[in-house]
Amino acid sequence: MTLPAQRNGQAPGRELAEPGFWQLPPQRRLAAFARLREIGGPVFVPDGPRGHWALLRHAHVQEASRLPKVFASAPGVTTPEPARWVRSLFGDSMVNLDGPDHAQLRKIVQRAFTPRLLAAAEADIHAVATRIVDDVLADRPEEFVSAVASRLPLEVICNMMGIPERYRPEIADRVNHASENIGVERGLASRLRMPGRGLRALARMQRMVSGIGRERRKNPTDDLISALVCANVDGQALGARQLGAFFSLLMVAGVETTRNAITHGLTLLTDHPDQRDLLLSDFEEYADGAVEEMIRHSTPIIQFRRTVVAEHTMEGHLFRPGDKVVLYYASANRDEGVFPDPDAFDITRSPNPHLGFGGGGPHFCLGAHLARVEMRALFHELLTRPVGLRAVGLPDLAGSNFDNRVRSLKFAFEQP
Repeated sequence: MTLPAQRNGQAPGRELAEPGFWQLPPQRRLAAFARLREIGGPVFVPDGPRGHWALLRHAHVQEASRLPKVFASAPGVTTPEPARWVRSLFGDSMVNLDGPDHAQLRKIVQRAFTPRLLAAAEADIHAVATRIVDDVLADRPEEFVSAVASRLPLEVICNMMGIPERYRPEIADRVNHASENIGVERGLASRLRMPGRGLRALARMQRMVSGIGRERRKNPTDDLISALVCANVDGQALGARQLGAFFSLLMVAGVETTRNAITHGLTLLTDHPDQRDLLLSDFEEYADGAVEEMIRHSTPIIQFRRTVVAEHTMEGHLFRPGDKVVLYYASANRDEGVFPDPDAFDITRSPNPHLGFGGGGPHFCLGAHLARVEMRALFHELLTRPVGLRAVGLPDLAGSNFDNRVRSLKFAFEQP
């Protein structure tokens, strides 16, 4: 297959490789995705020495997600792929594994999420959401991400894992350091300095949780760490490095994605008062649809990478082993063929088969259910108290090509 026709003297996908593209206002980036979807098939993006093929349509992202024997997650789903020495030092994250290795690790984790543990987690989510909003009403902070959106997933995950209170401030700091520059273009000095800072943050988090894991093996309690390190799935439980890698994934992915979805959600409800009024008219009726539409519209994870390991034809294009492919969830969630009027925020949208938690297959997000419960519980508390909470101004976006990250958002109350 030949490369797509050029536009203005360059390949259409070149703009996705330009750092400045990810600094553009969101609507301009989404308009570019819409133009690229019109090509119909995979689009070549000349980034780095080999470039990658962009999958931009809903059906193509789903197809690749559900063919792990063709589109492999190893050696890594992030951009850039993790270096071999980093993987050797920290262990492979579940998202970067395929086949039996991934299946075995996922089985251990899934078995640890017992009905009893999940029921306790859901009860805790509602208690934490209530406490956070009580604090907000008492203290009247002005910045939403730190005061509200980050607190909920961090506290819920720490409670579920059984992380002692004394470690939590440091963990919150380490999470921020580990993720603050993922997918963000930086100057040379910053590129040289910041990777070390992020890796040190990950190393400290992993050492911390490994120590807790050793203690739980000796004296197990009723928490997720105990369940993971004392599991007996085909004679296996999580070792220290596996536990550390899983904890890092849970904290960085679970906290970041949920906090960003929550923050974008508040902005969307502020910018669309008709949808906010509809939600408030019958919260129980519309809450689930509102959460799904917030996730679709904001798409917290913009893209994941795959590496082709077997020949496969898609829309007339032949993928060959070694090709790099990127699944652009942010584009797939605006596919006009699947979502009528895709740029509209509509909490009654049905069906809403968004790919905010992945395109299906073995790597579908393990935390999807908890994230939905967290968002529903928090927005119930935020919106049903008689104070009229709203976003103020535009969110400060990180300009990342990996996730739709919000650094900060001002918010206020309509009633004193």
